Amino acid sequence: MSQRYRITREHQEISEKQISLEECKQYFETRPDVTYTSVFTVKGETTMSIEGDFFMWSYGELLIPFRHYEGDLYVSGANEAVVPFMMEIAGALRADIEEG
Repeated sequence: MSQRYRITREHQEISEKQISLEECKQYFETRPDVTYTSVFTVKGETTMSIEGDFFMWSYGELLIPFRHYEGDLYVSGANEAVVPFMMEIAGALRADIEEG
């Protein structure tokens, strides 16, 4: 099982603890390597679609989903390339990174 990371403002001393979906959309629209989708489809032996707010990061041949959920962003740490990008996002959104 891979690690999962959460980008959150929960521990920040600011009034707006939640990262809004609109704020994420504004940030990610400046990135040509990220697209928004409201359905994430996982394909393998079976196909599964998950509804939600996903920002799909194109990294080489891979699409890595960042999911906005209840005021935080979540991403799998299965690919180590996620870490520097995740740090960049957290800095831009004035947030912290934690496992979970």
